Amino acid sequence: MLSFATLTLRLGSTGCRGGRRNLAIVVSGNKTSQLVREKLKEDLDKMRGQFPGFRPGLVVLQVGDREDSNLYISMKLKAAAEIGINANHVRLPKTATEDEVLRRIEEVNENLEVHGLIVQLPLDSINPMDTEKVTNAVAPEKDVDGLTSINAGKLSRGDLGDCFIPCTPKGCMKLISQTGMSVAGKNAVVIGRSKIVGAPMHDLLLWSHATVTTCHSKTTDLAAQVGRADILVVGAGKAEMVKGEWLKEGAVVIDCGINHIPDDSKANGMRVVGDVHYPSAKEKAGFITPVPGGVGPMTVAMLMENTVQSAKRFLKTYQPGKWNISYTKLKPQKPQPSDTAIAHSFTPKTIGRLAREVGLFSEEVEPYGTTRAKVRLEALNRLKTQPDGKYLVVTGITPTPLGEGTTTTTLGLAQALGAHLHVNSFACVRQPSRGSNFGVKGGAVGGGYSQVIPMEEVSLHLSSDTQAVMAASSLVVDTINARVLSESTQSDKALFDWLVPLRDGHRKFSLSQLNRLKRLGIEKPETLKPEEIYRFIRLDIDPETKTLSGSVASEMMAVLALSTSLGDMTRRLARMVVAYSRKGKPVTTEDLGISGVLATLMRDAVKPSLMQTMEGTPVFVHTCPLSDIAQGNSSILADQIALKLVGPEGFVVTEAEGGAELGMEKFFDIKCRSSGLHPDVVVMVASVPALKMHGGGPAVTAGSAMPKEYSAENLTLLENGCNHLKRQLENARAFGLPVVVAINTFSTDTDAELGLVCEQAKLAGALEAVPCSHWAEGGAGAVALGQAVQRAAETPHQMNFLYDLEMPIDDKIRAIAKSMYGADDVELLPQAQQKVALFSKQGLGNLPICMSKTHLSLSHDPERKGVPTGFTLPIRDIHANLGAGFLYTLVGTTSVPPQSPAFSCFHDNDFSTESK
Repeated sequence: MLSFATLTLRLGSTGCRGGRRNLAIVVSGNKTSQLVREKLKEDLDKMRGQFPGFRPGLVVLQVGDREDSNLYISMKLKAAAEIGINANHVRLPKTATEDEVLRRIEEVNENLEVHGLIVQLPLDSINPMDTEKVTNAVAPEKDVDGLTSINAGKLSRGDLGDCFIPCTPKGCMKLISQTGMSVAGKNAVVIGRSKIVGAPMHDLLLWSHATVTTCHSKTTDLAAQVGRADILVVGAGKAEMVKGEWLKEGAVVIDCGINHIPDDSKANGMRVVGDVHYPSAKEKAGFITPVPGGVGPMTVAMLMENTVQSAKRFLKTYQPGKWNISYTKLKPQKPQPSDTAIAHSFTPKTIGRLAREVGLFSEEVEPYGTTRAKVRLEALNRLKTQPDGKYLVVTGITPTPLGEGTTTTTLGLAQALGAHLHVNSFACVRQPSRGSNFGVKGGAVGGGYSQVIPMEEVSLHLSSDTQAVMAASSLVVDTINARVLSESTQSDKALFDWLVPLRDGHRKFSLSQLNRLKRLGIEKPETLKPEEIYRFIRLDIDPETKTLSGSVASEMMAVLALSTSLGDMTRRLARMVVAYSRKGKPVTTEDLGISGVLATLMRDAVKPSLMQTMEGTPVFVHTCPLSDIAQGNSSILADQIALKLVGPEGFVVTEAEGGAELGMEKFFDIKCRSSGLHPDVVVMVASVPALKMHGGGPAVTAGSAMPKEYSAENLTLLENGCNHLKRQLENARAFGLPVVVAINTFSTDTDAELGLVCEQAKLAGALEAVPCSHWAEGGAGAVALGQAVQRAAETPHQMNFLYDLEMPIDDKIRAIAKSMYGADDVELLPQAQQKVALFSKQGLGNLPICMSKTHLSLSHDPERKGVPTGFTLPIRDIHANLGAGFLYTLVGTTSVPPQSPAFSCFHDNDFSTESK
């Protein structure tokens, strides 16, 4: 088949035969567009070869239901399907508002599977629409129509390789090239100045080195201007306005017009014509495009070409499963400044930017200022088909005042994996607990160059989760007090009228009240008998049996951390036993009629809070159940969302508070049972000074200077302390997973000491043992740990639980005490024995066990360090946390809630502008 250029050479554009001039050569848009489509198919085949399963995505957004728009859209969708582009038509009703349109555009902007977005114009809505605002809302990198101001601006200044060219002008240029005429140096005239055709056409011709004149309806010498044109492009929207006699002999004429004029010979009485009078123009032009069949098909073809071009640009930076995230390069100082000074020396990324980097959509993020945000649970629903990443749990030896650094290691490891080993990594940590101790465990989360920033935001109110928990707890206490007072002062009728008011002759029971009636076996609430009313309204609460206080150290926080959805949290809150009647019957929040309002108070607290480390890696900071009276782990929801976001090759690093025998055991036997998640690796944190204390070194109080016994080399003391590490490694390996030991180094550690710990750890079954300096160097100091964890995650493993839930209550307690603590046996004191019998009778014997003991020793005695032996574990009492879903035992002298320190951290703590 001959090209247009070949035809021109053979026939000429102005030659004559028999004294009659040849007609203009028709430049067929249908044929040219077909060539473009075939080339695009070849390109897509190459893409799929390089990226199996990949398809460019295109969305056409329409408002209303105009017939002409429907026709154009059907042409676009048909062309996309033919080429292999995944095209979707999103239609909004005529009642759509501008805000609804903008929100839908934003959704598409953030969808990585969509590479092109077209807003079909005009916007057919009954509501006011700012077309400029709507079109500019399209992300420039997805603006395949080339209509945003950014793309138009780049075109106007000649940045043709860094923008999208509007489809109609781009198609015109393709048709001009088919004629064989060189644009450079030619006189070009454009009639029309619209943003869709005229203006961008002018720019394209100008940057192709033509001399360009733009004309319009008010141009006085329009015919004369047209007569000088070697290239004429017409997009005025006026039927057959350009006459053949106006044209220069042999000119290239590109007609962009689509007009309907009356024609009785047509079935619909109308005929489609262009802006050029075709019969006369073809007598004088060298080349001419027909209408229809000229520019129209090319516009659709160029739209497809732009979409494929957008997909190619995306693939240049896209790595399957990898975030397009920026990291902060640390420059550690020596001597090392304080944690506060380090934190304030870095400016964190905006939380919106971080959210986009890790694949969250804007509607899934609720910012609290510029550096923290709540993540809505809708993100988990959207990502439910995404495979989970690798799951790491960081635990440690039994804590000492010298510091082991589990949280710092969690953050340092996440920084190493992300910023240095370039895999998606997410840290999930507990938020600092507030109260009269004012964060006695530490102000910030982490320390040194491995901490969450801004430190003051995470350390103080964060996103008010703890305030919500305290408000909910206080509501329960206040409701109990009010109920006790009301029952003691009101008659049955008055109390019934108070609980279920009579309105318009009818009483309407709430859902929680209906559930209470059902539990009482009362099936007809509309015809209650006096004795049924009495049973319904009289809880007969013993005020001395209240199980909650107004603090965060309560079952409410444990419920929040173990919930897997808002609905799950609501059900757990309803099951919570918050008091007992004088006859010993449990009283739940649903009995009090407040389970719904508790869920309302905590509806925002259930959403994880997104923040970042010092190197810009993402962190979820969420919930703070204590490990001595609760499970001691951050929330399930934070882990679940993070595992989806990192993808199958990424890592989520979560922590278990306290020693491995406490927080880690509860992580597996309580948290993993609730979540259904199974970790891949256990990271055991230890330090040389702490091991020396477990080896028999002198006692140290929190905040005091490190004694010389711990800062000087002492291999004997250290080797004795390694027995404790061996014991905790046995505890970790009991769950069937590979264990990597992270030695959190101090400046006083010697090579001999670090070598000894590594050797002893491997002899005890650790897969690897790695010294780490993340506190002083950030992620760079934990790269070796990250590599060890990556290797460990690839080893075959099968997680198992410590005990079967169907075992009797006392046998489960005994299994934990013997296996985790090294106790010879357990002793259930009389009150505990009564509770075992009671809970077994009530059908609660299949719940997991939460051991509430000191976190300062493997035993129940906080003064016994190392590996205590020859002791029997005393079980003083057992309680049922039915909302959290476990039985918790009081071991030894454990107090509930934990006692606050005599000298709290709030003394001399001033974070005012002058003193920060």
